[in-house]
Amino acid sequence: MEITAQFPVLEDYTYLNTASSGILSQSIQQWRRSHDEGFMRRGSGFRTQQADFLQDVRQHVARFFRGSIENTFLVQNFSLAFNTFLDGLSHDHRFLLIKSDYPSVNYPVESRGFICDYADLNEELEQNILAKIKVFRPSVLAISLVQYIGGIKIDLNFIKRLKTEYPNMLIVADGTQFCGTENFNFQESGLDVLISSGYKWMLSGFGNGFVLIKEDACKELYKSRLSHSLPTEPFLKDRGLLSLCFEPGHLDTLNFGTLKQSILLLEEFGMDAIEKRLKEIGQIAKKAFMDRGLLSRSVVERTSHSTIFNITANAELIKRINEASILALPRGEGLRVSFNFYNNERDLAFLLKVIDRD
Repeated sequence: MEITAQFPVLEDYTYLNTASSGILSQSIQQWRRSHDEGFMRRGSGFRTQQADFLQDVRQHVARFFRGSIENTFLVQNFSLAFNTFLDGLSHDHRFLLIKSDYPSVNYPVESRGFICDYADLNEELEQNILAKIKVFRPSVLAISLVQYIGGIKIDLNFIKRLKTEYPNMLIVADGTQFCGTENFNFQESGLDVLISSGYKWMLSGFGNGFVLIKEDACKELYKSRLSHSLPTEPFLKDRGLLSLCFEPGHLDTLNFGTLKQSILLLEEFGMDAIEKRLKEIGQIAKKAFMDRGLLSRSVVERTSHSTIFNITANAELIKRINEASILALPRGEGLRVSFNFYNNERDLAFLLKVIDRD
């Protein structure tokens, strides 16, 4: 499959903004048109099989990330799901967070009054987390797998080792800047909970996301509701407690159907090929930015990094980049650029040409 032909936006822009929003493929747009055509012509009849349709989406998500279907839930976005998760915990939990992590991770924890402490975000992130755990003794570690401002990526092997050393500590991750970038086996990871929106690297548009939970973590949620009977209405009779909590009300078959289509698209491109491509272009971009002194020490001194970079840029350079039809956004103290599998060395070379221009 010709990659660039699937994404018309690439004809008009050098798209270095997946960290803000993924782009829509032609094949998925055609599927969405067909979906709404069916709804327009059949009305409520179109939703008759929606339960089976949505279960099929869950099965695709669980298979793609190697989770259990029973503990895979469809959600509108990370933020809603993470808030639902927090509301299901007892209030005596102690949270370790990362300083300057995504506000949708840190704020809901802080605002609920949980006792919190923070690991510094720098080149020694993993060591900082471990040091805080030994002193603070959190019951929950809640982090983004990839930091949204500068792209620092947690060492996934470190997470595995951490879970082995501290098996009773819940490890909860925001995967929004990670999911869709490489093969990932949730069951074999050290994570207890993975929550992600689909609109970035999953390329599934807005209004869809997912939650994967290990069985032991499920037992920590909504304990106070276990004594209450579940609904007995026919249309709810097969729903479990966590399904009713994470998936209340109706679910949009357009948005969650798009999530399934995006999984099929990523599998068609090949996750091994995507992972390899991102590693290659990420290494090339990092060296080019380092050679120009555009990266912070915290990124330069890490051996592994994502394909999200925060480069030093003043207002004049940002304006020049925008005028060159390069899509990227200011974040933190610089300009955030990100490379996905539909980007290539020509995109990087063009960005560098604009940066190097006097």
